[in-house]
Amino acid sequence: MVENLTNFRTNENAPFLFRIVDVILLIASFFVVSTAYQVPFNKDYLLLLTFTIAVFLFFAESAQLYKKLRLGKFPQRAMVVFAVISLSFLSVTLALFLIQEGGNFSRFIVLSWFIMSLFSLITWRYIYRKIKQKLYKQGVNLRKVAIIGLTPTGKSLLNQIKQYPEMGLDFVGFFDDRTPERLQGDLSNLKGSVEDALAIAQAGELDSVYICIPLTAESRIAHIIHKLSDSTVNVFMVPDFLLNTIMHGNISNLGNMDTISIFESPITGSQEFYKRAFDILFSLSVLVILSPVYLIISILVKITSNGPVVFKQARYGLNGEQIGVYKFRSMKVMENADKVVQATKNDSRITPIGSFLRRTSLDELPQFFNVLLGDMSVVGPRPHAVAHNEEYRSKIDYYMLRHKVKPGITGWAQVNGWRGETDTLDKMEKRVEYDLQYIRNWSLWWDIKIIFLTVFKGFINKNAY
Repeated sequence: MVENLTNFRTNENAPFLFRIVDVILLIASFFVVSTAYQVPFNKDYLLLLTFTIAVFLFFAESAQLYKKLRLGKFPQRAMVVFAVISLSFLSVTLALFLIQEGGNFSRFIVLSWFIMSLFSLITWRYIYRKIKQKLYKQGVNLRKVAIIGLTPTGKSLLNQIKQYPEMGLDFVGFFDDRTPERLQGDLSNLKGSVEDALAIAQAGELDSVYICIPLTAESRIAHIIHKLSDSTVNVFMVPDFLLNTIMHGNISNLGNMDTISIFESPITGSQEFYKRAFDILFSLSVLVILSPVYLIISILVKITSNGPVVFKQARYGLNGEQIGVYKFRSMKVMENADKVVQATKNDSRITPIGSFLRRTSLDELPQFFNVLLGDMSVVGPRPHAVAHNEEYRSKIDYYMLRHKVKPGITGWAQVNGWRGETDTLDKMEKRVEYDLQYIRNWSLWWDIKIIFLTVFKGFINKNAY
């Protein structure tokens, strides 16, 4: 029975199983809490239960909670569950507050339900994982994989296999036609020639084969694929070109011709809907909760210097289109010309309150209105002044690819310390490097992670003047 349960992870039923168990546990947690505290289950609580489950499933799908179930270490998966549960209950609570229905429900019951749901969803995943790991150690349900090509790409792939043992992959070895003298590094995993790998695959002794040889060897690759077609093995091609610059790598078609995207936004279709819905919900929550902060900052800006409280700067948005980004005024000047001088330490242009606003990033709070308008996202590459874009696009390779997604209030570069003054080209190159890494690997879960990191270490930075 345990083995049958583990088999779910290798087929399309695994996501369905996880969804069903999560919903059952949410319902069970609610009834345990309500029964323990003798709260009658009426129509209001039925609507609350149904709405909460719907919101949970929405955030779960958005954060890809049920995709790639073999990937990710347990603490990472647990953090995704924590984020999804927290956002779900926060959203429901906010909705009840906005429609003034919160008084119909016990806050203690809702809080207890949240805690028990969080505990039960993480606990069952932990038990499931332990069973799975035990079976893997016993050699149950492992998938045998081979890598054709002892190349840097092949070695990187092996590192991924070793890094994620929970994927249940049994690495058979490398297969390469080159002589040992032509190969570099550790050869202990070299098990034979390419023909040896093909023979093993045709004998049904492999589950998957990863081809990691240079794409310039077109005829050799065609021969390998042709031979592997006479087997039931899963075949994967791992390209060695543009790995660091490819933006999406999605396979699609134009008419009857297959195409592979090189530079394309990863946020399309349903993912675009999820990210936009999350942006609206989160920005509305911030504007409601922090409304007193907005009022206080507005008063301080007004009484400490002459000029408007909020001003708008020209920036590049999605696809390089120009947008106006709102900021609390932190300087005596409002530069928005072809040449913009970045703020430096002890800059005389900064107002008395402006220094504090810039160090704490509070000057950027009005940008949540940009998010509501659809010009920006909560998370994404920070928008640079138009003048800086024009300067750096000719100096840094792939710089303009930052604009394949909407700019954000916070971003992966910022939480990793690459914010503030970019007085050297190296600093801007690092910022762009992290921005492109974010775009290539985007997921709603990563957005949530960046928001959490921003709260704890992204607001205040020694490089922000």
